[in-house]
Amino acid sequence: MAALASSGRTSRKLNLAPYLFLIVPLLLFLMWVIGPLFYSFYLSLTDWDGVSAPTFIGFRNYVRLFDDPIFYTSLLNNVKWLVSFITAPVIMGLALAMILNRDIPGARAIKAAFYSPYILSLVVVGLIFGWMYHPAGGLLNGTLQALGLKSLTPGWLSDPALATWCIIAAAIWRQVGYIMTLYLAGLQGVDPSLVDASRVDGANSWQAFRHVILPLLSPVTVVVVVVSVIDSLRSFDLVFVMTRGGPANASSVLANFMYIEAFNNYKMGYGAAIAVILFLISAVFIFIYLWRTLSTELEY
Repeated sequence: MAALASSGRTSRKLNLAPYLFLIVPLLLFLMWVIGPLFYSFYLSLTDWDGVSAPTFIGFRNYVRLFDDPIFYTSLLNNVKWLVSFITAPVIMGLALAMILNRDIPGARAIKAAFYSPYILSLVVVGLIFGWMYHPAGGLLNGTLQALGLKSLTPGWLSDPALATWCIIAAAIWRQVGYIMTLYLAGLQGVDPSLVDASRVDGANSWQAFRHVILPLLSPVTVVVVVVSVIDSLRSFDLVFVMTRGGPANASSVLANFMYIEAFNNYKMGYGAAIAVILFLISAVFIFIYLWRTLSTELEY
């Protein structure tokens, strides 16, 4: 009996070990994520310049925010980023994955070439495309001039109608290889016998893709869409490096707008209110992803 009691105490001590190992990461998570999150909510209700003591003003920052035309411009640009990111990179990445999933000569080198832009820092990508879009010595206008199309050489980043789309194009160039890699990983889980069976039943290549491969890739597609949405909402680096939100705030996004208000204009409370709105928008998509993931897990 004494031996059994001793083993019971030992097992209870051993059961505490996983929780003890979790204490440090949980403390760090609370300190660096949860704490700043709630503090940002508090700051959004204050008037603070980053130096003096914060003054509580309630929801005035939010009232001012929804009367600010720059906020609506930034929000609209984020919508442009979102729509672009869940269409162009996803379609191109899936198409490349389908092509490169076959045994073709040089497939590995081609995969590496398409994935390599994702390794580059966003700052580096911004500098490269900033040079390409330069109105005088840039690659695009230089090529157009060499082709005798001087009349078609706009100021890519100085035109309010083009600036946002030029930055999005640079982001898509970087994102496609990453999406391709995710779909290549998903294609490894597709059973070739199912595709062969559909061919035996008379399905052509498009029908096999539409009715067999694409449904089997749906878990990967959910991940791809959610990642693309989050990346589009937190777009900051390229905008800041290439235009800083210009010209005349035409290419501003919420993250860039938040940074300028908080750290350039020293309106920390107002910047925190923008951050809260951005967090709430992101949380909607994160919740949808978690709900979809948990419901799928419960089915099994």
